[in-house]
Amino acid sequence: MYKRILLAYDGSEAGQKALLDCRELAQWSQSEISLVAVMPSMMAFVGLEGGVYDVELEAREKAKFEAVLADGLRQLQATGFGGARGELITGEPIEEIARHAGAIGADLIVVGHKHVGSRAARWWRGSVSKSLIEHAPCSVLCVVLP
Repeated sequence: MYKRILLAYDGSEAGQKALLDCRELAQWSQSEISLVAVMPSMMAFVGLEGGVYDVELEAREKAKFEAVLADGLRQLQATGFGGARGELITGEPIEEIARHAGAIGADLIVVGHKHVGSRAARWWRGSVSKSLIEHAPCSVLCVVLP
């Protein structure tokens, strides 16, 4: 069965459900759990002239993502997963989650998914869980929030 599970965690409602399901799966299969939060790069492009880098915005975003990750780890530790590890990574979520799963030798990636209402919204936003399936080095479990 699964021995090393990577939970891509963002603290959202779908992410919370994924955390609960991941915890149950890990208890059943006696697996290790690693959490990863992926913070997008803070380089904002302005026209053709180049980019603007905002150090203060990056610091606020990093603190926000660190708090989400710490909360996820606290929830796991409160239910007996004291050995759970967490890591904050910066970059493009799909690439970074897949890369990290390969680096730690994950057998399974767990990610929350919430259905979006319209076709236009699905096209514009895309889906991390859908794209992750194409790039992952292992199985992917999408925990769906209706």
